[in-house]
Amino acid sequence: QVQLEESGGGLVQAGGSLRLSCAASGRTFSVSSMGWFRQAPGKEREFAAAISRSGGWQSYADSVKGRFTISKDNAKNTVYLQMNSLKAEDTAVYYCAAQKLGSSSGAYDYWGQGTQVTVSS
Repeated sequence: QVQLEESGGGLVQAGGSLRLSCAASGRTFSVSSMGWFRQAPGKEREFAAAISRSGGWQSYADSVKGRFTISKDNAKNTVYLQMNSLKAEDTAVYYCAAQKLGSSSGAYDYWGQGTQVTVSS
């Protein structure tokens, strides 16, 4: 099993920045890609960003492209989401997720408990 723990959420003014962290523990050698998802009140959970096992490939939702940056430190088993130029519509619970190595479904198998990000306008 893999455990994921997010941190770094909070309240920030529009235009500000936050950095989220996701620390992985357990069988981290069995993890491939990792990603960040978010769920705003009354909305479905949506993809925000993902990064490959090596860190050499990243993917972003159009809504965050150019403002958010995903990165990872493999030595620390930690993935980060740097969020700049935050907007009120970025307010959501942000979840870290990980895929099992060798999985062909594209689904995320492990999830963190989420961290709240609130952007005041």
